[in-house]
Amino acid sequence: MKTAEIIDHTALEPDTTIDDIENLCNEAVAHGFTTICVPPLFVKKAKALTTGSKIKVSTVIGFPFGYNAIEAKAAEIVLAIIDGADELEIVINISAVKNNDWRFLANELNTVMPIIRAKGREICIIIETGLLTNEEIIICCDIYGAAGVDFIKAGTGYGKIDITPEIIQLMRKHLANLVQIKVYSGIKNYSFVNQLTEAGACRVCSKNSIELVQAALQQN
Repeated sequence: MKTAEIIDHTALEPDTTIDDIENLCNEAVAHGFTTICVPPLFVKKAKALTTGSKIKVSTVIGFPFGYNAIEAKAAEIVLAIIDGADELEIVINISAVKNNDWRFLANELNTVMPIIRAKGREICIIIETGLLTNEEIIICCDIYGAAGVDFIKAGTGYGKIDITPEIIQLMRKHLANLVQIKVYSGIKNYSFVNQLTEAGACRVCSKNSIELVQAALQQN
């Protein structure tokens, strides 16, 4: 698979501008990236700029800490779908994880997942692996994997600890093959991308996408 095909071209910084989104979309079309991930404010614009291409538009829900009430996340999802989002990346409530409130997390999932599935969209669950123990990561993989989400994403990019290939291996071991793994954190070079994909990641999410593709071309 070409490097560009495993990249989610991403712009989620708090100071993202409309010019940044236009550049992101133009680069995605030019390089054949699979998905672009943008803040909710820019979903409609990104969808318009990529019309006619195969590029999917993704956005984040409850970003970056997942604190939002379940009802607030549900409202965010509805609005994102109306604006044209193909994929919803939902940050789970990490505080609930740390307090072993798995019932809350199950309720959150059972509330938002039917909304997304009813509209034929893809669902990605973001867990901040750098804040979780291995046991907590495994429980999350068990819960969300059994629910049949499309992706689990290791990290928001705002975590305290970078994701490692070992963490991806742990996740892959406890997920069904149909559940894919995304990574967004500390992706600085093509060699590291290779390590992550060999460990079991299928998609990497990066604001350095162009540099990664160029590095891959040089390797070949």
